Amino acid sequence: MSYCVNPICSAPENPEDAKTCRACGGKLTLNGRYRVLQALGQGGFGATFLGRDRGLPGNPICVLKQLRPAATSTQVMDMARELFFREATTLGKVGDHPQVPRLLDYFEENTHFYLVQEYVEGATLKQEVKREGVFSEEKVKQVLYELLPLLKYLHGQEVIHRDIKPANILRRQIDNRLVLIDFGAVKDRVTQTAIAAGEQSAFTSFAIGTPGFAPPEQMALRPVYGSDLYALGVTCLFLLTGQSPKKLGYDPNTGEIHWKDKVSVSPHLENVLAKMLEISVRDRFQSAEQVLQALQQPPRQAPPPPPQGKNDNQNDDDLSQGLVTNIRPPSAREETYIAPEQTHMSQVERQAQSIRARRDRSDGHQTGDRRNHSKITRSPSQSQPPATQPQRTGRTNPPTSALKRMDAHTLRTAYRQGKRDFVSLDLSGVNLAKANLSSALFHQSKLIQANLQGADLSRSNFSRARLNKAKMRNANLTESYLGYANLAGADLRGATLTDAYMRYANLRDANLCGADLSGANVTEEQIAMAKTNWLTVKPYGKR
Repeated sequence: MSYCVNPICSAPENPEDAKTCRACGGKLTLNGRYRVLQALGQGGFGATFLGRDRGLPGNPICVLKQLRPAATSTQVMDMARELFFREATTLGKVGDHPQVPRLLDYFEENTHFYLVQEYVEGATLKQEVKREGVFSEEKVKQVLYELLPLLKYLHGQEVIHRDIKPANILRRQIDNRLVLIDFGAVKDRVTQTAIAAGEQSAFTSFAIGTPGFAPPEQMALRPVYGSDLYALGVTCLFLLTGQSPKKLGYDPNTGEIHWKDKVSVSPHLENVLAKMLEISVRDRFQSAEQVLQALQQPPRQAPPPPPQGKNDNQNDDDLSQGLVTNIRPPSAREETYIAPEQTHMSQVERQAQSIRARRDRSDGHQTGDRRNHSKITRSPSQSQPPATQPQRTGRTNPPTSALKRMDAHTLRTAYRQGKRDFVSLDLSGVNLAKANLSSALFHQSKLIQANLQGADLSRSNFSRARLNKAKMRNANLTESYLGYANLAGADLRGATLTDAYMRYANLRDANLCGADLSGANVTEEQIAMAKTNWLTVKPYGKR
C-alpha cells in the first residue's frame, strides 16, 4: 500500500503501484525516492510516517517526519525553513549516539519539510507498562542508568530534548536498549520571536512539550537542561504507578505532584526522585551527572551491634549466597571508593561482615552446630591485617567449592526479572554473548573462560572477579568497576572500557588490541603487561 501525506487528503490509502493519489492527485513518491507506507502519529507540528527508501538496494524501511507550517506567508515560511535546517543540523550532530535514531536525509517539498530517520523496531515504555504492568524499583533504576548518560551526552552537545515521556522512550527489540525518539523541532528563543511578531502558528505550541511532564519553566518557554531531568522524573512516576501526572494530582499551592503516597520505593530512590521533581530549577539536580552520582551512592547506614555470644570466626560460605546487594559501581575517577593504602577492608567486605553478623543473630542456636562444624580458624594476624600489609584488603576470593553454580539461561532470566546481584557465583564457561547485563554485580564471581563477547556490561561491578581467559571482545564495559579483578589472558579486543576503574586488576597477557581505555583508571605498568596495538586508545585519549 502507498500512503498519501497530503494533510487534507480524504482517502490517503492507495494501491502500492499507484503514482499519484486517487483522492487528491498528490505525489506518492517523495524527493524521488521515498514511498510512504502508513501513518505512525500526528501532532501539532506535523506527522510521522513509516516509509521505504527506494533509492537504496533492498528498499530499507525508514521514518519520515513531516513539518507542516500552519501558514504560508513569507515570514512564516522563512522561519520554518530556518528551524527545519537547524533541527536537521542538531539531529545530525547527536545521531551518532547509539541511543538516538540516525538522521538519514532531509528535504523540502510542496511547502512541507521532511526529516528521514533510522527506523527503530520496538515498543515504547508506555506500551510496555500497558502490556506488562508497572515497573519494579529495580527496573526503574535500570531506566535511569540507561537514560542519564544519554542526557549527559545530549546536554554536552547543548541539546535539550524538551519532550521526554514514556511514549518517546523506545526499547529497541534487537538489543533491548532504550532509545530516545521525537526530538523537539523548535528552539524557545525563536518561538518567542514569533510571538513578539504576532504570528500565531503551530510553532508556539510544540516548543512547550507535553503538559504534566514538562516543568513550569519549560511551559513558560524557558527550558533548561534540568527540564529534561524533571521530565525523566515524571516518567519514572508513570512507570511506577501506571498513571499520568494529571491523574496523580497536584498541590494547588506549590504545583508539586502528589506521588509519595502512591509509590512503594526505598527511601534512597524516593530522595533521588524528589530532587529530580523539584518545582524550582535552583533546588533541582543541575545535571544528569549529579543524578547518577546520587543514584549510585548507597544510603548511609549505622553499623549493626556485634553479635552476642559469637566469636570472630566466620564461615566463608556466607559470601557465596549472593547477599551483598547495594554495591555501587563507582566512576573511574573516584579513587577513594577502595583505597588500600588507607584501610584494610573494602566497602564490599565491610558490608559482607555486617550481613554475616545479622545472619548470626537471626540464626541463633539452630545453626550453631553447622557453624561449629564448618569453622575456619584464623590467627589474629589474619583477622586484623597488620599495617605492614597495605595491599591486602581483607578477604580473598572464596574457594571454588563454596561458589554456587548458575547457568547462562538462569542468569539471563533472573536479570530480565530485575535481579542484579550475581555475587560469588561460579559462572565459568557460561555463554552470555551479546547479553544486556548493565549495572550487574559480579563481585568475587568466577567467570573463567566465560563468553561475554558483545555484551553490555556498562557500570557493572567485577571487583575481585576471576575473568581469566574470558572472551570479552567488543564488550561494553563503560564505567565498569574492575578493581582487583583477574583478567589474565582475557580477550578484550575492541572492548569499550571508557571511564572504567581498573586499578590493581591483573592484565597480564590480556589482549587490549583496539580497546578504548579513554578516561579509564589504570596505570601504564598494568597496560604494559597486556597486548596492545596502534588501535588501542590509551586512558589519556591517544592511540
